Amino acid sequence: MNPQVVTFLIKCPDQKGIIAKLTGFFYKEGFNIISSQQYTNSQEKKFFMRIRLASDSTVVLSKAELENRFETLAKSYEITWKIDYGSKKQKVAIMVSHTSHNLYDLLQRHKEQKLSCEVVVVVSNHLKLKPVADMFGIPFHYAPVTNETKVEQEEELIELFNSYKIDLIVMARYMQILTANFISHFPERIINIHHSFLPAFQGANPYKRAYERGVKLIGATAHYATENLDEGPIIEQDVERISHESTTSSLKDLGADIETLVLSRAVNFHLNDQIIVDGNKAIVFPETGE
Repeated sequence: MNPQVVTFLIKCPDQKGIIAKLTGFFYKEGFNIISSQQYTNSQEKKFFMRIRLASDSTVVLSKAELENRFETLAKSYEITWKIDYGSKKQKVAIMVSHTSHNLYDLLQRHKEQKLSCEVVVVVSNHLKLKPVADMFGIPFHYAPVTNETKVEQEEELIELFNSYKIDLIVMARYMQILTANFISHFPERIINIHHSFLPAFQGANPYKRAYERGVKLIGATAHYATENLDEGPIIEQDVERISHESTTSSLKDLGADIETLVLSRAVNFHLNDQIIVDGNKAIVFPETGE
């Protein structure tokens, strides 16, 4: 294995000396620690770590050797782990329907290299946003759907995403409910965004109903999609205070702005290997300025 930076995401039962065991292992294998972040959930007695390492140029160690040796340690300490060698950018698919603000924002960030990924396809059940994908030079796939054709459409999309070798799917206001079968093909690899009025204001015109109730906070939530609708592990959220002077239109505009920020942060957290999912909770390590 040539000198490079690797990232380990680790979770296990909390136990005495676990940090020493892990750092000792990496030292023995010839790694230099670039950054190490850990979190202990004392209530549930669980330990989480994100550690970034640079291999010693004098050490010749294949990926298979590293993984086999670490797995031996992992078995002893009941460690669940994931490693990213940072050798390639993740391939991302964006799913949309009618609303454009999240799509514009993600594609612009991608163009400006503010998202460390390769956006390879935009998928929609409508043709309305095809010009946006065309403008950024991203292939557009039209996948119309009805209740009667949903199974066939999702099978088509599974085949499409597999052909592109998609690493992450971003639902940038894709206004269709994904089935459990579809989600099972991409576990912890689908990020969804929605306003934070759920579950109080579900369905159509949530901003109108929020205005009528005189809400004082408006926000957005990004989470991993699971078979339980809008109840997956939360990655990122944000809110802004509003007042009685806000209108339905201004609420929608502000909501769109917050959505773009929250979604782009969530996507970046995923791409940068800052997330460990534990049950229905996402442990999100902060950026370290690496």
